[in-house]
Amino acid sequence: MNYENILAEIFQEIKPIKPDGAVATYIPELANVNPAKYGITLLTIDSKQYSEGDAAEIFSIQSISKVFSLAFCISLLEEDLWKRIGVEPSGNPFNSIVQLEYEKGIPRNPFINAGAIVMADILISHLAQPEKEYLSFVKKISGNKNIQYNEKIAASEKEKGFLNTALINVLKYFGNINNDIERVLSFYYYQCSIEMSCNDLSKAFLPFANHTKDFQFDTVCLTRSQVKRINAIMQTCGLYDEAGDFSYRVGLPGKSGVGGGIVAIHPEKYSVAVWSPVLNKKGNAVLAIKSLELLTTKTGLSIF
Repeated sequence: MNYENILAEIFQEIKPIKPDGAVATYIPELANVNPAKYGITLLTIDSKQYSEGDAAEIFSIQSISKVFSLAFCISLLEEDLWKRIGVEPSGNPFNSIVQLEYEKGIPRNPFINAGAIVMADILISHLAQPEKEYLSFVKKISGNKNIQYNEKIAASEKEKGFLNTALINVLKYFGNINNDIERVLSFYYYQCSIEMSCNDLSKAFLPFANHTKDFQFDTVCLTRSQVKRINAIMQTCGLYDEAGDFSYRVGLPGKSGVGGGIVAIHPEKYSVAVWSPVLNKKGNAVLAIKSLELLTTKTGLSIF
């Protein structure tokens, strides 16, 4: 497969498109991002990298970090994790409080905000230095020792995090938060504030694509079966209440973030990361989805 030519074609087709949407303004720091930015990186399981555009520029990965959290939590709790979080698609916005109350404080899946907040609580309970150990895992899996949290973005999210505060209070009411609320939210915002490039993300997600090899990074160890199950949750829940449409159009397990990034994997073939800050009403990057749809169309291959 000539991925170099395919990515070049995608880049040329994407450039003239003016996406219908806007950058994430509800997090003030993200409102300052240049909406014209665009990058894409594809990394094959034999470590051949192909990139176009602003693929080396770092950006806030936001909810893409929830995949790292899930891997960490499964490595700690294994099947016991599912006593506190479900694995079903939500069908509702990622910050829905109605669904959480209706389901008595058990988040529908790990990738909605309530699920990620519970995972932050779990990590605080099990790690001596949660922020340090979490970042160490991300650095290790991406192969980039320079990755950091963005203090300004974390503070910006905290300043406007009223709905997340409501979610964690509902979780606490139903007994699904064990630690101090402010401590858990602070750690959650730090996770979302991590800055990575498309190059970094494609490398970080390659172990999820290449699940025939052992998954071991720092203290985070997963079996092949656990990696495949994380992929399944990405397939059904990775793009919130747009997961079905993404599966229909793209046909790959993926995870999005309101920073404009989407990462997808083709098992035993490649990982691919796309960044374009303009989001649709569902909170997903318009041009990133289009790029991945073009990718599976041009290669003629998806998981189906």
